[in-house]
Amino acid sequence: MRHVVSTGIGVWFPTGRRVDDVRMSFEVTLTDDTVERVDGADSYTLEGPLTTFFGNDRPRPLDSWSIKVASYRTDRICRIRRL
Repeated sequence: MRHVVSTGIGVWFPTGRRVDDVRMSFEVTLTDDTVERVDGADSYTLEGPLTTFFGNDRPRPLDSWSIKVASYRTDRICRIRRL
């Protein structure tokens, strides 16, 4: 049997702002040349005929706590650009 010795709690001082403090956005260009901005989304995925954008307050995108922010018909999307 091995004995594990704990050295106590380590101290970590962040030197900058957290990466997940900044809310992400996407710019969606549709086939009719309209441009939509999706604020608060950090990921997107295909769901059948739709492309759905998700966001949450957690640092990991697209987990079980993700919230749907917007959906567009995939065949109407020309370009998606992260801002």
